[in-house]
Amino acid sequence: MPLPNRVDPFGQLFADAARGLFMGNRGGRFHRDDRTLGAGRFVSRQWICCRLEFKDRHRDVWGASYTELFFLDEPTALAAGHRPCFECRREDAQAFAAAFSRGSHVRSPPRADEMDRILHAERLEGRRKRRHSMPIDELPDATFVTLSAEPAVAYAVKGARLLAWTPRGYGDAGPRPAGIVVDVLTPPAIVAALLAGYRPQWHDSAGG
Repeated sequence: MPLPNRVDPFGQLFADAARGLFMGNRGGRFHRDDRTLGAGRFVSRQWICCRLEFKDRHRDVWGASYTELFFLDEPTALAAGHRPCFECRREDAQAFAAAFSRGSHVRSPPRADEMDRILHAERLEGRRKRRHSMPIDELPDATFVTLSAEPAVAYAVKGARLLAWTPRGYGDAGPRPAGIVVDVLTPPAIVAALLAGYRPQWHDSAGG
């Protein structure tokens, strides 16, 4: 049986056999010895998005080390509040930090812990996902939103379209509506980094 180590754009963990394009963690181990979950869903503010393979390292998933998590793609990880890892994705992390600085007007380049402090305040409201109301017309590609008619469905903005998220890929949900305010799942500082030029890696199902 698959472990509940997949992450959706709401930041929730669930079980699915599909692994996705990226892995990550939330600052350490929060699974039990029997590879089940307790109440906690993170250890620290350091929520990162990593490569699946790095320096031929082999991991015992949900073993004695940190709790490994998996994402469909990078826009999904960003929506959940994870940033690129500075160890295994240094070039991407540096590009993200530069865009984060331009978008949020913090010192350049910002330190990882400075970004983590900002992101942690934006991604959670208590134990729940924090949502942010924003005009949909101003949102960059790779931002995740929900619509009032279907608050439990996550949509990714891509050009003039909305893409419906599923654990195994995207489906075309139709044109992006205009002139409305939506609930945004992606933390505002990450939205600002996307507006400032950071380009995340999409799943192939999102199209060119």
